[in-house]
Amino acid sequence: MRPGIAGARESNESNEPVRSRNQPTTRFGGTGGYFRLDSWILANIVQLGTQRFCKLFLNRTTDPCGRQYDQMTQAARSGCANIAEGSARRATSRETEMRLTDVARSSLAELSGDFLNRLLQQGRVPWGKDTPEAREVYAVRLDRPAYGEDVVHDACAHILAQKRRFARWLDSGSEEAMTNCLLILVARVIHMLNHQMEKQGEAFEQEGGFREKLASIRVEARARQEAAPVCPCCGKAMARRKAQSGKNAGREFWGCTGYPDCKGVREIGAEG
Repeated sequence: MRPGIAGARESNESNEPVRSRNQPTTRFGGTGGYFRLDSWILANIVQLGTQRFCKLFLNRTTDPCGRQYDQMTQAARSGCANIAEGSARRATSRETEMRLTDVARSSLAELSGDFLNRLLQQGRVPWGKDTPEAREVYAVRLDRPAYGEDVVHDACAHILAQKRRFARWLDSGSEEAMTNCLLILVARVIHMLNHQMEKQGEAFEQEGGFREKLASIRVEARARQEAAPVCPCCGKAMARRKAQSGKNAGREFWGCTGYPDCKGVREIGAEG
């Protein structure tokens, strides 16, 4: 099932990290709040569904060495685990966050290929996106998380509650129904991860990564140590700069530590 098939139907599902009220605000951005990501919640449902599928339909006859069982359950686990790990690494490395999100996406694409192969082995094709069966699965939306103080407990309860919304297919004894439902759910998660990676890239472009933040923190600390003046434009501490070109090349001045967002300057000696 192509990710694009699910794309037009995902507008009501959130893909953005939402900060828990228990999650402290830090200068490095926190953990990303993956417990509240619909992609992580749905990836958990895919993992639980895949585990049940493999227990039901992969046996000594269909999978004599057990390799298919291992590959499918591990791909499902990788999708879920890398969403969480990428979100957790957000605090120190935007690049790592994006890489792990991409690993999650690739693992789920691999899992989708395995489900497609199961259908092909049986001479079947996946449900068409406009068939009544597929439309019924697409129509099931996730509820918004409503967590209290015990986020881990509430997140697990939420996952199980959302999984029950797909019980008609995931708890059935029909291999065809389970396979097609899981193909659609995998496509939905992949679509969400595509959107997340776009947002992560935008955040990196605007905020930079870990090294840029460390450099900014050090510049601000030095400015405070030098009793530097504050920026007349934004109020942040200023730091000594040296003009690199033009008629003032080599001349020192006070520049805002918020550069390039703020381009405030002061002449040295005119701090008062």
